[in-house]
Amino acid sequence: MTTLSVTAKGQITLKRDLLQHIGVQQGQKIEVVKLPDGELRIKAKQQTQPISSIFGLLKDKTAGKIVSIEEMNQLVAEAWADNK
Repeated sequence: MTTLSVTAKGQITLKRDLLQHIGVQQGQKIEVVKLPDGELRIKAKQQTQPISSIFGLLKDKTAGKIVSIEEMNQLVAEAWADNK
């Protein structure tokens, strides 16, 4: 168990090993859920992007080709993974 101190402003700092444990990187946000009995659940907030962020992802890969739905799904999945 890790013990944290509360500052005069009511803030705490999570230690690096705790952040790594929940998969949080610098600049990322976390979610805190209040549970019964005064407990909190902390987890990494899932990053979301607007749907418009995928526009143009296939532009260079499919230029002049007709692709099937399966190929399109594969290309989108690969491009989306590269953007994260």
